[in-house]
Amino acid sequence: MNISSYLFGFILATLLGALFHLWRDGGIFRLLLFLGLSWLGFFVGHMAASALDFTLLSIGPVNLAGGIIGSVVFLFLGQWFTQIQPELNTRNEQ
Repeated sequence: MNISSYLFGFILATLLGALFHLWRDGGIFRLLLFLGLSWLGFFVGHMAASALDFTLLSIGPVNLAGGIIGSVVFLFLGQWFTQIQPELNTRNEQ
């Protein structure tokens, strides 16, 4: 892969993370979280698609389908994990 392929994947993953943030809303922390998760998910999805020889929507050496699927899965898992609230144990002793 050359630098233009990495740049294309980075831009696409950034777009996916920003659109997810726009859809789900949140502050600057959530934006950074979603961008990081999208980059990581795109890379993992691209590598998994390459390892499995899955070539749907390939543009040059970039496996778009695998990258997009990986990015979306990581984004939804990140959204789900950030919604979990710790349970506070408060006991009223009598």
